Amino acid sequence: MKYGICHLSNVPCRLEPVDTSEMVTQLLYGETVKIYEEKKRDWRRAKTAYDNYDCWIDIKQVTIISEEEFNAVNSNFVSTELVDVIEKEGSKIVTPISLGSTLPNLENSKLNFAEESFSFNGGSINTSTNQPKENIIGNAMMYLNAPYLWGGRSPFGIDCSGFTQVIYKLNGVKLPRDASQQAEIGETLSFIEESESGDLAFFDNEEGNIIHVGIMLENNRIIHASGNVRIDRIDHQGIFNIETNTYSHRLRLIKKIL
Repeated sequence: MKYGICHLSNVPCRLEPVDTSEMVTQLLYGETVKIYEEKKRDWRRAKTAYDNYDCWIDIKQVTIISEEEFNAVNSNFVSTELVDVIEKEGSKIVTPISLGSTLPNLENSKLNFAEESFSFNGGSINTSTNQPKENIIGNAMMYLNAPYLWGGRSPFGIDCSGFTQVIYKLNGVKLPRDASQQAEIGETLSFIEESESGDLAFFDNEEGNIIHVGIMLENNRIIHASGNVRIDRIDHQGIFNIETNTYSHRLRLIKKIL
């Protein structure tokens, strides 16, 4: 078993060990992985530490760290600006990072991992402290018009469950990666009228499988990633797209996580 930490922004994690394979999720800067299988030189099978997601990564896109450092990494701090930069100490090398990135061992505007130090002067939040539920909506609005991207988790491309996962990460709550997994946690509400802003709504297909998730807003609205991160109307049937005048997703259930 080996361990790694993402030193780049928005690293693809793939279904198979090849660059042309489907991207199933992304590592954001500072997130860690367990590496347990090697294949084809640069490819490693890994599990993301944040949500235990199985995938293949290019080993060149993570930095190997020891098991001791993996266990000791303090990952409570998360970036809060759409885009920010990390600067390597003693150089002018900068790495762009996106909203929701992890800032390992942040202290006095410094990051430390893999025996190197980095400067960070951007916005951050300590997710180990209690965050008000209202923050969920403010954070979600920062992603408006972000393009839909299967497997994406950044403002430059994000899918429906990646969107809800990163928004809740900013609020100090860990959600599983996929919508069907997220639907298994929290308290189920009986009626849409019981929901509050920040609750999660889930939608199924004709076979009854959960395929979509979004975040409830006030006044029977929902923010979700479908084509882009957008706001639509929602009722007991599902999401009503005001542009097409049709229902785009069929409501299955609403969950209160916080």
